[in-house]
Amino acid sequence: MPSIHLQTEIPGPRSREISAARQQHVAPGPFHTTPIVAAHAEGAVITDVDGNRFLDFTSGIGGTNLGHRDPTVMEAIARQAEQFVHTSINVVAYEGYVRLAERLNTLLPAAAPCKTFLANSGAEAVENAVKFARVATGRQAVIAFEHGYHGRTYMAMALTAKAHPYKSGFAPFPAEVYRAAYPDFYRWPGVAGDPGPCPGGATAGCPLERCLCREAFAAFAEMARAQIGETNVAAVIIEPVAGEGGFIPAPAPFLEMLRRWCDEHGVVLIFDEVQTGFGRTGSLLACQQLGVTPDLVVMAKGLANGLPLSAVTGRAEVIDAVGVGGVGGTYCGNPLACAAALAVLDRFDDPAVLAHARHLGVRLRERLESWATRFPRIGQTRGLGPMRAIELVTDRATKTPDKAAAQAVVRYAYEHGVILMACGTHGNVLRFLIPLTLTDDQLDESLAVVEAGLASLG
Repeated sequence: MPSIHLQTEIPGPRSREISAARQQHVAPGPFHTTPIVAAHAEGAVITDVDGNRFLDFTSGIGGTNLGHRDPTVMEAIARQAEQFVHTSINVVAYEGYVRLAERLNTLLPAAAPCKTFLANSGAEAVENAVKFARVATGRQAVIAFEHGYHGRTYMAMALTAKAHPYKSGFAPFPAEVYRAAYPDFYRWPGVAGDPGPCPGGATAGCPLERCLCREAFAAFAEMARAQIGETNVAAVIIEPVAGEGGFIPAPAPFLEMLRRWCDEHGVVLIFDEVQTGFGRTGSLLACQQLGVTPDLVVMAKGLANGLPLSAVTGRAEVIDAVGVGGVGGTYCGNPLACAAALAVLDRFDDPAVLAHARHLGVRLRERLESWATRFPRIGQTRGLGPMRAIELVTDRATKTPDKAAAQAVVRYAYEHGVILMACGTHGNVLRFLIPLTLTDDQLDESLAVVEAGLASLG
């Protein structure tokens, strides 16, 4: 039985009515990818207020990796709600916060002993990771990367690369933030065409000494030396896969070079795994399969499967540098969210969950690669595990970004029952944030819609 069921025009009359009220009463700042208004969600399916059913290929922008209303998570939330909803960890402690920190501390065995700080959002966690790094090192400068997205609060905005819509009009930003080139070898200067996947950097099997990873790292190191001075750098923050920037994986050799550089110069290496964490790339954290351990890892989104919760986990000596009262917040580590996160970790303790995620990743990669042979607008398919995307261009030779095509496919998709999002520095990338509990039939049903959307571009 198909999961998609459309019984009205899209958007339907109730969705249009509520959307009109939204325009009148809600701040215009929060964007909306679709004109759909949800009434219920279960697994990979969202039902709108008009009774239409959609397959969700966004997972709440990566927040519900285990699907909507995962039974184990919902039961944990209900049990906690029967006990208490809020005391504030700063006033009356509760075991859930402690147990969650205890379990998160095991995720980076190479950094042990570890400690954890809990907050509410990814941006908050990023801000606090910078605080930890600056106090621990006694330095100020932070290096971020092109294509990076780290949130919308002021330090997070300063670290975020894309100006519009995230930063335009909000300056001035915090000082001592510097930006290096991200190892995006599809658009790297001097690279023609699609360099393809490369364990060594640019072309399969290329010697590390000659690969683009070494070139990218050399540019990073020279920027740090000339513009900042290594002894002034507190932290380097990078996404193992640039999320909002276009689902661009950072090659492991480049991350290894960063790790060695940070060790050499006493710099805190921060991985922002807000979007890559909790199975999104086929491992619990992306760094676990890349073989590079950061000093601090920032987590959110899938951590509590839709509830607001984030974490900074890492070396105890860095976390302990900030004294009592130096970080915190009224709702940080809310009991309901902690209960949900513990249930999420229970679910991932079952090896079948990640095995299924990797299976979906293989099937998704194969399907997207087959589209690349058929649709000339696809400049590149890429990703890590089930975190995958296609970049649309007007011409493969010039690689001119085709944002209009991406928007057209997103619209075609939701009008035909699939909720899909675009991303990328140029807005021309279709990203697939599929629920990791999706069935094969649901994957095929959704991809048939997206494929038809690509075909409709002409």
